[in-house]
Amino acid sequence: MTGDWRTDRIGAARRGENPTVLRRLESGFAVIGDVQFLPGYSVLLADEPGVERLSDLPRAKRLAFLSDMDHLGEAVERACRDLDADFRRVNLEILGNTDPFLHAHVWPRYEWEPAESVGKPVWLYPPERWRDERFRLGPQHDVLRDAISGELDRLRATA
Repeated sequence: MTGDWRTDRIGAARRGENPTVLRRLESGFAVIGDVQFLPGYSVLLADEPGVERLSDLPRAKRLAFLSDMDHLGEAVERACRDLDADFRRVNLEILGNTDPFLHAHVWPRYEWEPAESVGKPVWLYPPERWRDERFRLGPQHDVLRDAISGELDRLRATA
């Protein structure tokens, strides 16, 4: 994946040009992460121009974002549990320390993670994990993408 869609991920999603989009949700876009050293890593991008933090949203939109975050987290949990017997849990985070737009991270966690990393935040993984081409999102993740998207569809159908 190349191109300038990464400089405006939300605008590119609106235009149908962001290749990481899994599904359009009520409050934004469910996307699969650019890096997959923890397979299933996904992000919820808020579709609200100029919104940097959860507290910038009116209450109803804030609740919609949190509900979508919950749905994405459950979809990732179901998909990853079905695809990897060593799945443990998901971690949900709204940080906003780097990117100046509201987004939530959904990190699956696994029993096979290195002992020095498993009990710590994902952000403390060694920098080489984030840059290693083996973990770059690509066609090898299509089964995972389809599984998460399918779970999002099932959850939407029962909502």
